Amino acid sequence: MPPTESEILDALRPIVDPDFRKSIVDLGFVKNLAIEGPRVSFDIELTTPACPVKAEFEKAARERVLQLVGVDEVVVRMTAETRGRPAAPEGELLPGVKNTIAVASGKGGVGKSTVATNLALVLQQMGARVGLLDADVYGPSLPLLTGVSGRPEANDKRILPHEKYGLKLMSMGFFVDDGSPVIWRGPMVHGLVTQFLRDVEWGELDYLVIDLPPGTGDAVLTLTQTAPLSGAVIVTTANDLSLIDARKGLAMFEKVNVPVLGIVENMSYFTPPELPEKRYYLFGEGGGRRTADELGVDFLGELPIDPRVVEGGDVGRPIVELDPDCDVAERLRDLAGSLVRKLAVMTGAPPIADANITWFAEPS
Repeated sequence: MPPTESEILDALRPIVDPDFRKSIVDLGFVKNLAIEGPRVSFDIELTTPACPVKAEFEKAARERVLQLVGVDEVVVRMTAETRGRPAAPEGELLPGVKNTIAVASGKGGVGKSTVATNLALVLQQMGARVGLLDADVYGPSLPLLTGVSGRPEANDKRILPHEKYGLKLMSMGFFVDDGSPVIWRGPMVHGLVTQFLRDVEWGELDYLVIDLPPGTGDAVLTLTQTAPLSGAVIVTTANDLSLIDARKGLAMFEKVNVPVLGIVENMSYFTPPELPEKRYYLFGEGGGRRTADELGVDFLGELPIDPRVVEGGDVGRPIVELDPDCDVAERLRDLAGSLVRKLAVMTGAPPIADANITWFAEPS
């Protein structure tokens, strides 16, 4: 005799989401349960297609239901409904974008654009619909980092973003010749940035990653005050000069009420290939973590120095595409996982469960 629906749900109840701290059954993640003799099928609908524990959920759910008497086959379909801001009314900025992640730095030269590009690509590889906006009007780097160039097409007064690696891409660099300086004053910068938000056909996106210009100039202020930002990530290096500027960037986001999701320390250390257990901290050690602790924000991790990051960027191949198994790519996936979990919780966390249940992973 096959199990009842109640028995199946009881078997799934010990599976707990590590961020919402509640059973996937109580969260309503289990949907479309069907019992056809010895065959059981159901969906597990997650809060983001980029959920880093998706595979663990699927494996545990199948194993638990297979242990029930009368079950010979279990079909688990993993689906997702990305959490984010409510659908914006017609005419508002970015109406089809559920989450916008600003990647910022207080100064140039810390690898912010490289982090933003790889972060966007990791989210896409995890199954999300992702766009990448290079908002650095004066020093656009997206054409180089992705190998994409040329003026975008337009359709009915809407700018159609370029696409590569499954990402929708937009940059000032697509509109100017290589090497041409952009000499614009504040009102012109404001107009361009607003146009990228209003007139680009971004479509339906789970995440739009916005690579902000360094510092706190006109373009940054326009974006932070105009775009519906879900949160910001601050990229720094471990040396004191970068950390001082990172603090200024964090203070700016606080003044415009944009949540800071955390600090990332880029180019933290170098590991020689012949000494895989050795780490050389060329710019100092632990500065990013100390700054995060001091300012009361999360430290999202260290990204190591890898010459292939530069090599890939110079030929339009981000490191997570060039060598997805390397250490820096793995840490970028950890970073992306932390961010999507934070955003999911920020946009509507259910109440914390009181049940004493074994966790899948430590909550972020």
